[in-house]
Amino acid sequence: MQITENTAVSLNYTMFNVEGKIIDKNHEPIVYLHGGYDNILPAVEVALTGKSVGDSVSVTMAPEEAFGEFDPVMIREEEIGLFPPDIEVGIMFETRDPETEETLQFRVTAIDAGRVTVDGNHPLAGMTIRFEATVLDVRAATSEEIAHGHVHGEHGHEH
Repeated sequence: MQITENTAVSLNYTMFNVEGKIIDKNHEPIVYLHGGYDNILPAVEVALTGKSVGDSVSVTMAPEEAFGEFDPVMIREEEIGLFPPDIEVGIMFETRDPETEETLQFRVTAIDAGRVTVDGNHPLAGMTIRFEATVLDVRAATSEEIAHGHVHGEHGHEH
């Protein structure tokens, strides 16, 4: 079976930076719903279209095609009193932008002299990425998966 719209795809992947260093690799197969559901990077989805079990792809993406450009405006410094007492570097948290009501995710990058520095950029923002993947399985998605916009079951979404 080939990867087409509304197929559940299982794959292994490795991501590399421009120097060829591994920056991410799955430990369990990832499973996503193919067909424009925003479950995988769009350039990778395009490359996987028409592939079958055992096929591999290699996609090099500029920052704007992958995790976005690095935006210095997304780095903020706040008083430590605004955070819980167990705050530490590396913790991720969500907040809502009061103007747009958009949910934003931040990572604590530094704590110093009563100030906490947070970064709302994706950790891979600003990087050119090479994404290599091998297709492990392809099956027709269920009507429930299509209605929900994601794969259910093992390595997929649990309700």
